[in-house]
Amino acid sequence: MGEIYIGLYEKLLESYNDQFSVNGISGERLAERLSILANIGLTEDNGSRRPGFSTLEREAKDRVIEWMQEAGLAVSEDGAGNIFGRLEGKDSKKAAIMSGSHVDTVPNGGHFDGTIGVLSALEVAQAWKDTGYVPEKPYEVVIFTDEEGSRFNGGLTGSEAMVGDTDMEKTLLRKDYDDRLFEEVIQDVGLTAQVYSETGRDLDEIETFVEVHIEQGKKLEKAGLPCGIVTGIAGPYWLKVTFEGLAGHAGNTPMDDRKDALVAASEFIQKISTLPRTINDTAVATVGNIQVKPNGTNVIPGEVILFVDIRDIRFDSRTELVEKIVKTGEKIQEHTGVKFMHQNVHDVAPVPISEKRQERLAQSMTRLGIEPYYLSSGAGHDAMIVGRHIPSAMLFVKSKDGISHNPKEWSDLSDCIQTIQVLKDYIEKLQVV
Repeated sequence: MGEIYIGLYEKLLESYNDQFSVNGISGERLAERLSILANIGLTEDNGSRRPGFSTLEREAKDRVIEWMQEAGLAVSEDGAGNIFGRLEGKDSKKAAIMSGSHVDTVPNGGHFDGTIGVLSALEVAQAWKDTGYVPEKPYEVVIFTDEEGSRFNGGLTGSEAMVGDTDMEKTLLRKDYDDRLFEEVIQDVGLTAQVYSETGRDLDEIETFVEVHIEQGKKLEKAGLPCGIVTGIAGPYWLKVTFEGLAGHAGNTPMDDRKDALVAASEFIQKISTLPRTINDTAVATVGNIQVKPNGTNVIPGEVILFVDIRDIRFDSRTELVEKIVKTGEKIQEHTGVKFMHQNVHDVAPVPISEKRQERLAQSMTRLGIEPYYLSSGAGHDAMIVGRHIPSAMLFVKSKDGISHNPKEWSDLSDCIQTIQVLKDYIEKLQVV
């Protein structure tokens, strides 16, 4: 063990309550595997850097493949580099239950995002082997390629390929941070554009998908609970908004004779920050990208371009919020004389989780003495892509201080193991459904 590896391993076990290591689930094994993967692409800040389609992502996949084989899983790989570890159930003709996530990271991320979902799914299979349990239905552990999208400013690439949602024409035009085309980059890890374009799974082979992921928020921490049930995954809708006024001299133009685009945009930003709560408690709207022109200290802003990120877990309520935001801009145009223009530049449909799936997860939590807690996901996940085609569910693990995509990202081992116990119970109960 290297110095950093020992540090993470020991820290994970430091406060671990080993009473949760039952039914074949091992906290020590999970801590060891999290630590081993943490060393792959370790940054100077003790974070993770494993870009999609990199040799580091590939190295992490290969390590998990070894563990899949130890658990008795038959391993296969598709043309997008997605890895599948399959356990044939008593009836191999039945559709499989699938669980997993990803092992790629943002440039200086943490050691739990994605990785915990892969290792949780694998821990279930290993526990079955260790206890002699054989499921009725086939079970698959999946590692999706390039979920984070840090390389091509996209993301969810592997899950899109599996379900057949890849737009190859656009994908082949993508360039990474080194200005290399997609086709060239994937050759680094033994993939080709031709085989990639033919990737796609017969989705009738999969009954359902369930993903474990860190919360990346503070709700579970505030509730004092180890895990929670995701009610839906918010789809982002991005508006490009332009306010077109009139640039002028800051000293010679009277205050009552201006068409200041930045003043209009500022009013717009302030007002839309209050709109989501007029819809429901899951909708959000964010302005995080603003361009002011000509951007001179002594020049009245003549044009402002900004982007609004609008999200909710339901399509109808998200649409209502978009409409309210647009009407707000139109009203500002009326009383300021600054022209308001808007254009949709990104639209991913929200994916609600069925109440039936939520209830089954709640039953598993109750059986294990955990109070069911429900929360939505504002971030996108592979379950969002898969959930468009296959009934899907998600479990969130409590995150310390809500920190994610950061070396300080942390989930206590006791919380992780309790979540895996819920996952295991949930999957086992699906064997008789």
